[in-house]
Order: sequence, then structure tokens, then C-alpha cells
Amino acid sequence: MEPKTLSRAVLSTSSPSLWESNGRQPFRAFFSWVNSADTIPWQAWSLLSSRQNLQNQARRSRLRQRGDESDEDMDTEFSQTTGPTALEIMLLMGQVITVECRFWARETSTEWWDRIELQVWDNSQWLRNFRMPKGTFMELCDLLSPVLKRQNTKMRAALTVEKRVAIALWKLATPDSYQSVGNQFGVGKSTVGAAVMQVAKAITELLLRKVVTLGNVQVIVDGFAAMGFPNCGGVIDGTHIPILAPDHQGSQYINCKGYFSMVLQALMDHKGRFTNINVGWPGRVHDARVFRNTNLFKQLQQGIYFPDQKITIGDFEMPTAVLGDPAYPLMPWLIKPYTGSLDSSQELFNYRLSKCRMVVECAFGRLKGRWRTLLTHSDLSQTNIPIVIAACCVLHNLCESKGETFMAGWEAEANHLATDYAQPDTRAIRRAHQEALRIRKALKTSFMTGQAMV
Repeated sequence: MEPKTLSRAVLSTSSPSLWESNGRQPFRAFFSWVNSADTIPWQAWSLLSSRQNLQNQARRSRLRQRGDESDEDMDTEFSQTTGPTALEIMLLMGQVITVECRFWARETSTEWWDRIELQVWDNSQWLRNFRMPKGTFMELCDLLSPVLKRQNTKMRAALTVEKRVAIALWKLATPDSYQSVGNQFGVGKSTVGAAVMQVAKAITELLLRKVVTLGNVQVIVDGFAAMGFPNCGGVIDGTHIPILAPDHQGSQYINCKGYFSMVLQALMDHKGRFTNINVGWPGRVHDARVFRNTNLFKQLQQGIYFPDQKITIGDFEMPTAVLGDPAYPLMPWLIKPYTGSLDSSQELFNYRLSKCRMVVECAFGRLKGRWRTLLTHSDLSQTNIPIVIAACCVLHNLCESKGETFMAGWEAEANHLATDYAQPDTRAIRRAHQEALRIRKALKTSFMTGQAMV
């Protein structure tokens, strides 16, 4: 049945009692009449509005005749009368409907991630995009679950642990923007930023002390001995991570290459795994100063970092030592290469030491090759940058310990990104401990003569 239309004639012929506005009951009678006439909502509203306008015009006419009208009287509008409100009209006509409660977050496509969860990708695709195969990824999620697991709320659905970790790893593994990563996973860029920090903090809280640790010292010593250097417990070096200009003390973060950076200093084992890290010093600070202000330096100085395991070289005892570059001080427990004009014995000594030190250079390359966010300006705060760098070191150790593949193209990609941020040259430290000079000379002689060390 077609709804009836209401003409202007209806306005003048309708019962006046239907239009009384002194109470609500007459309006209910009006709407009952409207509903019985099968009137569509907009027509009823038009009818009521037109009738009210006629009443207002009549009222103005009476005021003019009496001569006591005012601006306030003339400005009277329908919305200011004692009649029903728009909401009341809609309620009476059944036009207000209930809406199901929904999460407030904007809807975005998650099809891409959902297809990954449905096991469309093989291990090579997981490795290429998340820097680890799916098995290792799921193990990592299990380890972080106690901290990362969230409950759904009435306002939003929580991200799963797996999706949260995937977002973080994708951002760490690529130089992509937060917006780009968000589009990839169907979330906002602020969600990406939150996921990165939540995962990084969970990694450092739960895994840092377990994964970045000294381990079996004898295995490490044997590993470096196989490379040609005796009683070596690790190699030490630093690398600069580019950052945006800090809000405070920005000049302290400009290194000698002219860009803002933060220093990561690390001790490595013979397999290129981090055994001790220190991160957060400004890029302007010399490596030796960074080192002297670490707990590692204090423990090595006190002879408590490594087990008390000395070997005899000629007439001297050599403790378990670390190997460094010329930027570090020569100490009985820190051996560094000769500098200046070298004779053949010094060149042989430097060759053996450099062969071991290549481990740390290679490890930094693999760290940045996997987690390429370390090769570009980080826009994180000064407080958060060290957390992310430390988390990347933990992830590096997890992958290296499991023997995960380091894909051939990663190093080339890293080298390309690193061209804009060359590592600063380090100034050689010429101060040397006398006992350290004697130990180094004894090592040099033993390398030339093939003298046994016990």
C-alpha cells in the first residue's frame, strides 16, 4: 500500500487539538494519527514544522497589533517552543534504532597477515621478511607471551602475540616507515610504534641476561686458539648507530663523520655472538672512554670476569684476555695490535690478532644486515633507542646460536644503506701498561719461533 501524501489543505483542516503544545499527550495523539494514516517520517516532520511556522506567524501578527513585540519575540524559532524535540519526534515515530556495540578502531585490511597465519608462506619467505624461519619465530612468541599477551576490551580487540611480534620484526628488519608497516598489517602507524617498543622491552626484560652472556669460557678460548691466538676470551669493538638529532645535548652525539649517532660497544665470542654489550653513549665519545665507564672494564680490571686461567709465555704469565683495536688501551688483559712502522714479527702478530678481530667486524655486519633499522636514522627517543638496539643484539644471538641462514643479499643491502653513515675512524691510544708491553712482546716472539705456550 502506497503511503498517503499530505497536502497543505490538511494543515488547515486537521483537528486543533492535535497541535496543542502545552503538553506531551496531544503530540502522542498527533503521532498516532500520523501512523494510522501511513505517513512516511519526513512528511510528518514537514507537517509538524509547517503548522508550527503558521502558529509563529499568527503570534507575531498579534504582537504587532498590540505594539509590544521585541527582538527576542521576533526571533522565536520552532526549536525554542514548548513543542517536542527532534529526538522526541523520532522516538515517537519509531525512527531511533539501537546500534550494536562495536570496537572503535577503524577497520583495515588484515588479509595479508591472515594468509601468512594460514601457512601460505614457506620458510624461505619467513626468513626473507622476518629474518628467521617460522619455527624460530613461534619459539620467540612463546618466550615473550608472558609479557605481550593482552586481553580484549569493550573498546578494542587486542593484537595477538604473533601479530605484535611480526609487526616489530618487520619494522626492525626493514627501513620502512611506520605508516608503510601499518598498511602492510592493517593497523595504524601508532600501533606499529607501540608494538615495536612493547616487543623490544619484552626481549630485553626476558631474554637479554639469558642470551647475551659469556657462556663456556673454555670453548671460547679453544675457538680463538684455533684461529691462532692463545688464551683469548673475546674480541671487543664499537659501532655507531645513526639517530635523529636529540632534543638535549645534541652536539655530544655528533661523531667525527658529522652525523648524530649512539655507540654500541660489544664483546664477542669466536662465533660472532655478543657476550657483553653496552649501548647509549653519545657518538662524540671516544671508544676508550666508553669502555672505561662500563662494568665490563671494572670486572676485567679486578680479574673477575673470566675464570682465573693463566698461561705462561716465555717468562711471563698471561691472563685470559680480550683483543681490541688501537683505540683501546694496552692492558695485561687487553691486547691490541702494533702501530707505526712494523717489522716482520710485528706484522705476523698483527695478522693473527686481526684474524680474530674479523669476528667482531663480521658480527656487526650481520647484526645490521638482519636488522636494517640500525642503518637508518632512528626517530625513537633517547630513552628508547638503547632498548631497541639491545633487542636487536638479542635477536642476533638467537639466530646465530640456531645457525639460521644469513641470506646472500642482506650484506649487499646493508652495505648500500651504510654508505651514508660511514663508521668514524678511532684515534689510537698510545698509553700502555708496562706488564702488557712485556706480554705482547712475548706473544710476538712465540708466534715467530713457534714456541709452545702452557
